[in-house]
Amino acid sequence: MTSTEAEFSSIEICAGAGGQAIGLHAAGFRHLALVEIDKHAAATLQRNIDSRKDWVWEKQHCDLLHKDVNDFDHRSDVKKWGRTLERGDLDLLAGGVPCPPFSHAGKQLGKDDERDLFPRMLDLVGKLNPRAVMIENVRGILDPKFSGYRDYITATLEGGTYREEDGSVVDVKGLGYEVCHWGILEASKFGVPQLRPRAILVAIRKDVLRDLKYEWPTPTHEKAVSVAEALSKSMQARYEAYYDGPRDREARAAYTRWQRKAAERHAELKAKDSAGIAPTLVGGSKKHGGADLGPSRAKAAWKQLGVSGLGVANDIETCEKKGSEDRDLFGVDGPMLTVEQAAIIQGFPKDWIFDGGKTAQYRQVGNAFPPPVAEAVGRSIMDVLKAARERDAQNS
Repeated sequence: MTSTEAEFSSIEICAGAGGQAIGLHAAGFRHLALVEIDKHAAATLQRNIDSRKDWVWEKQHCDLLHKDVNDFDHRSDVKKWGRTLERGDLDLLAGGVPCPPFSHAGKQLGKDDERDLFPRMLDLVGKLNPRAVMIENVRGILDPKFSGYRDYITATLEGGTYREEDGSVVDVKGLGYEVCHWGILEASKFGVPQLRPRAILVAIRKDVLRDLKYEWPTPTHEKAVSVAEALSKSMQARYEAYYDGPRDREARAAYTRWQRKAAERHAELKAKDSAGIAPTLVGGSKKHGGADLGPSRAKAAWKQLGVSGLGVANDIETCEKKGSEDRDLFGVDGPMLTVEQAAIIQGFPKDWIFDGGKTAQYRQVGNAFPPPVAEAVGRSIMDVLKAARERDAQNS
């Protein structure tokens, strides 16, 4: 492997704050390009690429592109790799295309939503011809109402027919892929302390797959990680800032109260063969106001875990500077989560850096694809690519 080559390469569109990129990197892929339209998320990616020793390859060879994916041109935009990226060079094209067109929380306009980027993703598949494709979305994409749209996506990848809304049947040649699996993975099965089902499509080029079989990821955790377990250390650190001071007794009591409530809720749900995990975090959009932990149902679930969902707390230093502890830590419904704690709930590395103000940071976290789930899918794809490479080397 030369200094300008990666054993297995990837490009990710709609990269966000890096949840999927982190997971795919951990699975062994090296990113040739990360494309992201939001300036704060793009800055987040750049800051982490620049500062992390385990991302040194990306620091030298990955193009971080702050731009609309509709304007992405792999031949001119992928520059740092060291040579022109030709059709068929890429191992994996991945992306978490926008969820609102298919989300249960929205109007579910599907293809009629201007934010739908499935067509652009498929266009890039055709232009790049990667060995594998991974597309992530909300579980709503698998609802019966979108069966026709899924047929269109599958036919575009595999070849075949799909039916338009007017009833006409369209015959498509296809891009030469096999849709190996399109199903739901629940994040809590992979060590993420959150109820977060994600729909994942995995397609592999037919000439790569041939006689090989793709294996859908199996859960890595038999028992869910609870919020009490995941947040215990960070929550203690926040309250310890007030130990041995004027609010010492109040802080110790508040921490104990949160810990007990979260643990009791976990025990209560465990008895019902469930767990005290977090409800689904939502990042919201720029069209709405400040960040909070979601709709009323989610806030009620957080309250049962001893956490106030009415907003997002300042970090320890900012809380002290602004004197916001009454809101952030000592409210009647319990402490609010910091961005750092929301990131823990999403499965981000604890030292991942987020750019922007508190609301911008929280939106990046809330909209992310949990890294441990992305890693599991990445490894399942990697297994096929490695096996195909070994098979082809033996036959050459």
